[in-house]
Amino acid sequence: MSDINVDPLTIDQLTVNTIRTLSIDGVEAANSGHPGMPMGMADVAYILWTRFLRHNPSNPDWFNRDRFILSAGHGSMLIYSLLHLTGYDLDLDELRNFRQLNSRTPGHPEVGMTPGVETTTGPLGQGFSTGVGMAMAESHLASRFNSKGRTIVDHHVYSIVSDGDLMEGITHEAASLAGHLKLGKLVYLYDSNRISIDGSTDLAFTENVAQRFEAYGWHIQEIDGHDHQQIEEAIQAARDETERPSLVICKTVIGFGSPNKQGSADSHGAPLGEEEVRLTKEKMSWDPDKKFYIPDEVLQKMRGAVERGQQLESEWKEQLDAFRKEDPEKASLFDRALARELPDLDELLPVFEPDEKGLATRASSGTVINALAEGIPHLLGGSADLTGSNKTDMKGAGIFQPDSYEGRNVHYGVREHAMAAAMNGMALHGGVIPFGGTFLIFSDYCRPAIRIASLSEIPSIFVFTHDSIGLGEDGPTHQPIEHLASLRAIPNTLVLRPADANETAAAWKVALEHTSGPTILALTRQALPTYDRPDYAPASMVEKGAYTLRDSESATPDLILIATGSEVAIAMRAADTLSRKGIGVRVVSMPSWELFARQPESYRDEVLPPSVTARISIEAGSTFGWERWTGTDGVTIGIDRFGISGPWQEVYEELGVTEKRIIEEADRLL
Repeated sequence: MSDINVDPLTIDQLTVNTIRTLSIDGVEAANSGHPGMPMGMADVAYILWTRFLRHNPSNPDWFNRDRFILSAGHGSMLIYSLLHLTGYDLDLDELRNFRQLNSRTPGHPEVGMTPGVETTTGPLGQGFSTGVGMAMAESHLASRFNSKGRTIVDHHVYSIVSDGDLMEGITHEAASLAGHLKLGKLVYLYDSNRISIDGSTDLAFTENVAQRFEAYGWHIQEIDGHDHQQIEEAIQAARDETERPSLVICKTVIGFGSPNKQGSADSHGAPLGEEEVRLTKEKMSWDPDKKFYIPDEVLQKMRGAVERGQQLESEWKEQLDAFRKEDPEKASLFDRALARELPDLDELLPVFEPDEKGLATRASSGTVINALAEGIPHLLGGSADLTGSNKTDMKGAGIFQPDSYEGRNVHYGVREHAMAAAMNGMALHGGVIPFGGTFLIFSDYCRPAIRIASLSEIPSIFVFTHDSIGLGEDGPTHQPIEHLASLRAIPNTLVLRPADANETAAAWKVALEHTSGPTILALTRQALPTYDRPDYAPASMVEKGAYTLRDSESATPDLILIATGSEVAIAMRAADTLSRKGIGVRVVSMPSWELFARQPESYRDEVLPPSVTARISIEAGSTFGWERWTGTDGVTIGIDRFGISGPWQEVYEELGVTEKRIIEEADRLL
């Protein structure tokens, strides 16, 4: 037994106070962090984790576990305390090293860094919206693989969300979508402490949250977030509600237990301070001189999660074994989905015949998607209200709706940001391969979720069509200029801009095989010629990032033209003209800077010989960064202004992305 006088504290209250003091001590040791939220939500988290959450600390990746997301990621010491207490591979030294270099307890939770953390949170609203995607994946897989006497997929998605989360625009999008989809396995616990960094939320946030979410179609409850009975009854009621997502509004006091700072913004984002920590611990009947102290009976109680989790997983595996015997064909599909298994993509992908008129790469992508859909039943995709334009529809695959969760076509509505975060949630959940479409210009709306995917190595696939001034008449509001450059600037984001139909097929193969981050497919509205590959290099070279599409007759070219996407066709026409003038021209198709940069130096030098300094890049977008490939003596042809409305051919002419311009620059260089 501990040497703390537990009377009159119950074991429940003793455990809650342990969570609070661990959180306080972690923030104090780091001399930075957010103690207020963990102190305020310790009661809610304790009830959830001990009486409802189905998880296995011995195997954090057990598939049928409930997912818990700390969307209010600034309160990360709360989840780290819970993970340590319940027996995850996170020892007490990691809590002592909170926010320190190379610890597994970073300032905000990061998936892949800390066992038991389901998604990276901190940018408010992302966790809330990622959880919607997890619930979508659960409902889809349950619809496909469960039967009357068999529930192989059956778990909830829980999240602690904050006032700040609910202010962010993305949560409006995601909550609306979740309500429409009737995601009954979604249970969100709202820490309504009415405090933000600036002070009281009355400064800026006075809406009626309950009415707002009720209008979205959610099940709403309001409780005292420090009353254990109310918390337990509310979570049970939320679990019993199967046709609506649930929001439990937990009225809490930030910094609960701190004599001088509870209920104040002072406890939100800074350590309590040595004296206030002492006073707080004394108020809790805690030894103020002990840091990171865990009473024996608390550890014994919380570590019961290990045995319970192992039993839950064992029972599930028995069901899974019975499933494999009863329905081996469907069980095989389930196993393949969980393993993210891919068929032989070279056999599955279409091969496009040479065609001077050709196809828009958005159209060839649509053909590819439908070929992939037949061979990859766990492909789940959609569009933010641009299905016909993005060509993301999988024919005959059904629509994902409340009465048909088995459908594989998702209609996200005009909710690009929520779509991107939901895709991340699906990919993290597992069992599906998500893709989602919109115009490249609207990648701006998706950017925070793309960044989270890059940071977290989430393999979401973004289908961004209408990728340049080639969309023409829609004009500068819809013509992306800086977008390719800005997406390439995000670490660990793979950008692919294919030049024809076969490069598009190859790009899809790269995207599906790339599992350590998101992939961006930038696709055209306008038709592009499909090259006769026996005359040129194979499209499979896309995997190298850049390759010599057409070479000069001489061993060493006089000039290298480097282009991406739709501008490869312009470069090829210019090469014809320059070749007739006796100039040795190499055309390099560079669909992906990132893939090319990963190649050995010997290959890069083979494609772009250092001795050939006469280089011209051509891309209908910002020239920012192209000097990396053209060198200081080269020329970059692009667009460093906003676009203009008109027929796309005339827009190209007006903005100087033309064969004529290439030839003029070549003459000057040579």
